[in-house]
Amino acid sequence: MYDRILEKPQTSIFLFGPIGTGKTTWFRKVFRDALTYDLLDNTEYLRFIRNPSLLYEEASRQPAGSWIVIDEVQRVPVLLNEVHRLIEELDQRFVLSGSSTRKIRRTGVNLLAGRARIRNMFPLTSRELGSDFDVERVLRYGCLPLAVTGDSPLDYVNSYVQTYLTHEIQAEAQLRNLAGFSRFLEISARQNAQAINLSNIARDAGAHRTTVKGYFQVLVDTLVGNWLPAWKLKRSNKQVQQSKFYFFDCGVVRALTGRAAFEPSPEELGVLLETLVFNELRAYLAYRGLAYPMSYFRNYYGTKVAFLIETPAGYMAIEVKSATTWSRKFNTGFRSVKEALDPIGVKSIGVFNGPRPALVDGIELYPVGMFFEELWSDRLFGIATDPHQSDIFESSR
Repeated sequence: MYDRILEKPQTSIFLFGPIGTGKTTWFRKVFRDALTYDLLDNTEYLRFIRNPSLLYEEASRQPAGSWIVIDEVQRVPVLLNEVHRLIEELDQRFVLSGSSTRKIRRTGVNLLAGRARIRNMFPLTSRELGSDFDVERVLRYGCLPLAVTGDSPLDYVNSYVQTYLTHEIQAEAQLRNLAGFSRFLEISARQNAQAINLSNIARDAGAHRTTVKGYFQVLVDTLVGNWLPAWKLKRSNKQVQQSKFYFFDCGVVRALTGRAAFEPSPEELGVLLETLVFNELRAYLAYRGLAYPMSYFRNYYGTKVAFLIETPAGYMAIEVKSATTWSRKFNTGFRSVKEALDPIGVKSIGVFNGPRPALVDGIELYPVGMFFEELWSDRLFGIATDPHQSDIFESSR
């Protein structure tokens, strides 16, 4: 079992994350003595559906300040009213775990008025995997814990897609057309890490545009996908408006497209590597508590940079390439970003499959694994020594 970055909180939390990311394993380890309710257990689920006040009656018997865990709390959102009472009256502390925000968001239930902080659980990160982090394996099978530790990662990711991303999500979102949603899942996975044109996907899926838009919202609500907006300069009308969509795990994407049984093709590698970097950045920012906005840059002429992160010190532009050698033609996007943001500071970083880091035309180049090491060491965001002043770079001219 790998140690997770998420630490034990001091106050109540909502803990959200896709199913299979290890939430239950984490709280069983960290809160092994806590009173725990598993709402995936139909007996518990039916008890609380019929009488939500049972939670108050039972939890109020615990000493003041006790920890109480409710797993898959979104199944009975009305329980949050009882949780609120227990926090206010008895100073009880809660871990409220969930793999979907759909019912909570749509029903407008009591969100505890800020008395519980929101935390997120992600698939295993490179930091958590440590020396077991293998870029090729992660790009092929992903980082879900059982895909990493299990004997058959292929069987696991295929089963995950067949059971969770179809039947369980359909039940959660009360989707009527399972066949249509399944077609959408495959088509959207093939569009992973690309700017999304809803009309084109609707045509390919044989569905209405509004239906496809709703399907994407289901993926966001169930935490298996995220939008990345296009960066927009207010004074410019020549910027791309469409957002990109990323699935939360490379293995899940490959299973959805039917490619998990094969080694990634050269055409897949670039998209998969970009997806891996995107999700690692999301995990880093969330676990570090850094609310830095992230977007992608692409101008009217097609020049692009994969990620643009706004920080207190300026912008960080990150381009991702699966090539083993960094070509200077990859730098075009960085130049466009600097022109658009002038005089705001921009730190330019290239991530690629090369063997060693380098400094080329002021751009810091990192092999994938080293980029993640620099990320989790906090050096990239200026918390430690400036990489320009370190000896890890080989300058190229």
